[in-house]
Amino acid sequence: MPSDDATRGVTRSTQHATVAAAFAGTAVRWPDQPFVAVLPETAAAYGIAAGEIGYAAAQQTILALREIYAHAGYGHGHRVGLLLDNRPAFFLHWFALNGLGVSVVPINADLRSAELEYLVAHSEIVLAVALAPRHADLRAAAAAGGRALSLMADGDLPPAAVRAPPRAGQALTVHSECALLYTSGTTGRPKGCVLPNRYFLHAGAWYAGLGGLARLRPGCERLLTPLPLVHMNAMAYSTLAMVLTGGCLIVLDRFHPASWWASVRASRATVLHYLGVMPALLMKAEAAANDRDHAVRFGFGAGVDKALQAPFEARFGFPLLEAWAMTETGAGAVVMANTEPRQVGSSCFGREGDDVAVRVVAESGAEAGVEAGVNQPGELWVRHAGDDPRYGFFAGYLKDEAATEEAWAGGWFHTGDIVRRDDRGELHFIDRRNNVIRRSGENISALEVESVLNQWPEVKAAAVAATPDALRGDEVLACVVTHAPLAAADRAALAQRLVEHALARLAYFKAPGYVAFVDALPLTASQKIQRGELKALAAALPGQPHCVDLRAMKKRQA
Repeated sequence: MPSDDATRGVTRSTQHATVAAAFAGTAVRWPDQPFVAVLPETAAAYGIAAGEIGYAAAQQTILALREIYAHAGYGHGHRVGLLLDNRPAFFLHWFALNGLGVSVVPINADLRSAELEYLVAHSEIVLAVALAPRHADLRAAAAAGGRALSLMADGDLPPAAVRAPPRAGQALTVHSECALLYTSGTTGRPKGCVLPNRYFLHAGAWYAGLGGLARLRPGCERLLTPLPLVHMNAMAYSTLAMVLTGGCLIVLDRFHPASWWASVRASRATVLHYLGVMPALLMKAEAAANDRDHAVRFGFGAGVDKALQAPFEARFGFPLLEAWAMTETGAGAVVMANTEPRQVGSSCFGREGDDVAVRVVAESGAEAGVEAGVNQPGELWVRHAGDDPRYGFFAGYLKDEAATEEAWAGGWFHTGDIVRRDDRGELHFIDRRNNVIRRSGENISALEVESVLNQWPEVKAAAVAATPDALRGDEVLACVVTHAPLAAADRAALAQRLVEHALARLAYFKAPGYVAFVDALPLTASQKIQRGELKALAAALPGQPHCVDLRAMKKRQA
């Protein structure tokens, strides 16, 4: 890990206050290097041109857009929504607006009426640059909230700003708001994370200076990501790392398992970004002679199934480097297993560097509130080392100072993630605090059980939650979506096979006591499990015809 001085040095060395200025600097240093690449499959999905856009060409477009926006009255303190998916236009509008001090609000294209109404009203965006088919939805959302909202598509001239810039005349700095990203809201309303320029610049600088197995070679890397630009991984780490090192960003419309390796080869990707579900899906394909026919040096992500990490690396020939971060922490407190030994297959995400301070805090019993012991679970608390504990973090939750201060209680950011620190000082992820099921005094990670169930071929998706149990406090209930509908007898048989499968791989108390077959899981717009809705659903499922009671199968083995 780079030291605090090293990462700040990289940031200082850019001598830029905004991401737009950082991009302009790269366009001068590497004018002919490709900035963004669009593969033919993504071009076809979006109806845009395939090919690459160089840094100098992109900067020329950015400056032209900036002048047009300025003429229309947009400036420091405005917020503008971007509903453009993973198109290159996203970057061009973002950097053009950033140069004027306008904050962008990425809008997930999967959001529907109620979600759009909340986002438009809460963010107070004055303009949305959006795909034309979504203009009616955005217009209706603004009307429902009594908001004045202008709309345009990429290529249109922006309408005149509906009000003057709130911070007109104020200088742009690293503390100026660069973007407003909304959390997924798995347990409640999404929170708007205010992200200043420093957040993005530090994320890119951290990645650029990381080294080890994740060393980025200036002017050489081609980073492929299927992750959406409405999330911090693609928008902060991927984008700014490439901008600060003169690399090429290859954005896919989404993850396509069937064509993934063809995309990797065609793009000449040297770095991949992933989510945990991706390796699991790729490992389901038959092994092929050309599995290692690629130029990938490493993958950067989180949540890989620990049972699949080693087999994946052996089969495809590159390391999956597990990391931990949150939208709120950015790279102000990020941990990554980027050096050997990595403890592959153990849910280890490494050890914090000199620039990050970490506590693992016990949550129950006599030790509650103090540092958890070796290999004991506790909540992860983080802050940036040095005299500025919030360096590189979000600036706060929009319109929710109380939630911001609660998250920072005692000067540490309380992550809500349960981890353990082993006898080597390395950190292992267990689960989100709200996902932990407590059965007869045993803490059970919903994520761990879900990982095992999702390996079963007949399971399309599975999610696990606690359901009340008079004897044990909680019992494990699994909601299962199958690839095809099943008759009652077939459901009972599959439920038994699933529990047998879980019992063979997990301690008996972790296996589901109930298996409920459902048509769909409650998901957020970003396809994360709505844990609050799942918990409410789980409480009502036992006793229903499609919920199979298998508690009798859960017996301690000799």
